[in-house]
Order: sequence, then structure tokens, then C-alpha cells
Amino acid sequence: MIKIIKLFGLLLAFGFLQNINAIADSKTFVVAQRTFQVPETWKAEQPSSKMRKAQYKFGKTEIVVFYFGAGSGGSADANVSRWLGQFKEPKEELSSKVEKKKIKSDTITTVSAKGTYMSGSPFGEKTPMPNYAMRGAIIEFKGGPVFIKMTGPIDEVTKSAADFDKTARSGL
Repeated sequence: MIKIIKLFGLLLAFGFLQNINAIADSKTFVVAQRTFQVPETWKAEQPSSKMRKAQYKFGKTEIVVFYFGAGSGGSADANVSRWLGQFKEPKEELSSKVEKKKIKSDTITTVSAKGTYMSGSPFGEKTPMPNYAMRGAIIEFKGGPVFIKMTGPIDEVTKSAADFDKTARSGL
């Protein structure tokens, strides 16, 4: 019995290490049978919740990917409004920009904003992060929307905006 437990422990550890290596080397993520390309500058992380399908870091900037399936996750407009509401300032003071484009048979909505981001879980305590920016993309297609959101210091988000947009469009 002890040998079985040790063997099981070794197999678990081996699987865990393989998973960590896959995360560290991952320059793509697959959501709803679509493959998205990730820039070399983004470092893959283990998603911090079951809701997250992929998670990356670029300096202090966090990039997260959500997918809930067809008919789930809410409308693009509702998510844009919710994301802008994660800032301390009123929406009118965020220098926000929202664009919606049809690409092939899909629709991509991008949103950007700058201000004091209120970091924290949806129902938990919030930490004000001044001089932060957010860039988000909602990719709507037959399989359900994919949500990609990047938040971090303004200079880092601005520097990575082109890479973010390229990643968001790579799965189309």
C-alpha cells in the first residue's frame, strides 16, 4: 500500500512539473477551438481562478482570458460597462475609447481606459491602483464570446497595446 501511495505521489509531482513547464513555455492559448498567439514578452502563469482560461504577466501588467461558452458571459456592451466601472473615476473622466469591428464573421469590441483601477476580486476588498490603464477585447463568434483583459501601469499597457491587439485578432 505504501508503494502505491509513493508511486501515486511521484506521478502527481511529475504531472504537476510537466504542467508548470507547459505554462512557462506557452506562447499560445486555445479557447473554444481557436488558437491565439501570445508575444514573447508575456510570461505565462497558472490561472488564479477556474474562471480564467489563461493568464499572463508583462512586468506589473496582468493579462487574463475568460471564456464561459455559447450564450454565456453577457453582452459586449454590458462587459465594457462593467470593466469601465472597475475604475474609481466616473466613466466620463477615464479617457476611454470603445471600438467595434466586424472581422470575417466575428465581431471584436476593444476598450481602453486610464485612471485609478480598483484591483481585487469582484466581491472582495479593492485596492486603488493610480495611473493604471486597461485594454480589453471581447471577441464574439458562434462558439460564444472570448474576453481578454489587460490591466497595469499606464506605460506598460501602452507599450504592450499593439501586442495585445495582435493577440486578440490572432484567433479570428
